[in-house]
Amino acid sequence: MKRMKKRGLALAALCLTAALALAGCGASSGSSTASADMAVTESYSYAGGRGWDNGAPGAMASPQEPEAAPESGRGETALQPAKRVYRAELSLETQDFDAAAESLTALVEDCGGWFQDSGVGEYGSGYRHGSYTVRVPAENFQRFLTQVGELCHVTWQNTSCEDVSEYYYDTAGRLKTQQTKLERLQALLAKAENMEDIITIESAISDTEQAIDSLSGELRHYDSLVGYSTVTLSLEEVYRLSDTEAPATGFVQRLGTALSSGWKGFITGVQGILIALAYGWVWLLVLAAVIVVVLRVLRKKKGRKLPDQPKKEDDGRGKL
Repeated sequence: MKRMKKRGLALAALCLTAALALAGCGASSGSSTASADMAVTESYSYAGGRGWDNGAPGAMASPQEPEAAPESGRGETALQPAKRVYRAELSLETQDFDAAAESLTALVEDCGGWFQDSGVGEYGSGYRHGSYTVRVPAENFQRFLTQVGELCHVTWQNTSCEDVSEYYYDTAGRLKTQQTKLERLQALLAKAENMEDIITIESAISDTEQAIDSLSGELRHYDSLVGYSTVTLSLEEVYRLSDTEAPATGFVQRLGTALSSGWKGFITGVQGILIALAYGWVWLLVLAAVIVVVLRVLRKKKGRKLPDQPKKEDDGRGKL
């Protein structure tokens, strides 16, 4: 009787493992279909303060709007809220870098976000540039973009929305399956008496726990992306803001704008050359000293007299 009971426990454990493994395989095949259909991204562009370029201003769905998740690959309609990842990239200009950086920091803190990374550098002309990656709560995503446009001059902006609902809920379903499998294996382990059965069940438990850790990590990763939007900022310090003049329509206006822009470009170029020369004045002195030495050496060589040539001997022929 004991042998039959032990064999029954072992057979039950193996059957449970096989059944749950098949369930996991079915879920993973559904997830591959989900991942293939997941990357549906809506992109929008912004330039020069003209608004969204996707047809109408504000056409992108707000992160605060609750919507049902799309239908799953198994023909079921999920009633859970949609899971969307919002991202944005902006190029900014400012004439006062310190003030813009301070205002940007205050805005991030006011929106409840943080700087994921940041860096500031300086060009040879003395103007600075900064790059920042900011994480802000999804409900403050649109507010942050609007207020950034008020703090600095926006030259380029792109936003995207990625719907990860199907993949997210499929992963959650596989996690629940693995958790149920773990509970049943632990119940079998409590009844096992044979060492061979115990080793088999413990091995299955270890594999299940690893799967649970992996799936839980994926869900935490997507919870972070969904809960906090990612905004990448590039801040440039410039002498004059670009695209701030009204567009010219007539020939005379276009010609005047071209002449004005050409003159400003010439002045900016001259200023850049003078600043570069100011940075390299030591090398200019060294070059000037070398040129003076070379000129003096050439003058000395030129001032030397050539040696007298020998006189020709008289060949005895008289002049007629």
